[in-house]
Amino acid sequence: MFSGIIEEVGTVESFDGETLVVRANQVLDDLKISESIMVAGACLTVTALSESDSTFTVETVPETLVRTNFGDLEPDSKVNLERSLRYGDRVGGHMVQGHVDGVGRIRSVIDDGNSKIIIIEAAKNIIENVVEKGFITVDGTSLTVVDRNADSFSIAIIPFTFDHTTMNERPEGSKVNLEADVTAKYVANLVEPYLNNLPK
Repeated sequence: MFSGIIEEVGTVESFDGETLVVRANQVLDDLKISESIMVAGACLTVTALSESDSTFTVETVPETLVRTNFGDLEPDSKVNLERSLRYGDRVGGHMVQGHVDGVGRIRSVIDDGNSKIIIIEAAKNIIENVVEKGFITVDGTSLTVVDRNADSFSIAIIPFTFDHTTMNERPEGSKVNLEADVTAKYVANLVEPYLNNLPK
């Protein structure tokens, strides 16, 4: 489990479609093999660590590639990183699983005073679980939804978040990993049988 508060932006050292090696600093402090780490919104298992070149390695599977933008990763790509939560820690964002629902596409980036309003297109199954002023995870970053339409939603990015995550490297047309709030997904799943049985 994660909070969506990005600890560090790492750099892809290499990725062959299965083995992903990432250069980092802060997240390596107490990282151990077999632990979970969130990379660009996806929860992955650490399989190797190298202190000499400040890298960690994770493995991806076909499901990871289908659900994420990892197919676009190449050496020197930037990725948001967050270590898993410890019980008793503060949770500054929201409860994030690191289970990416799918990929969205940035439709527009609009200056709004000292912030940026970013409009993201997404598939119906994601949009259905997005609510105004609710949570959404974009490339692992916990963000608040400004509003939602039939095929898109918008988020407001404060300067600190823009400068300390990969959002500053995501121009219009970029693909981003999305995870809807797990509470919304559970509620939708629980009420679906009842809604399907309503008289027509």
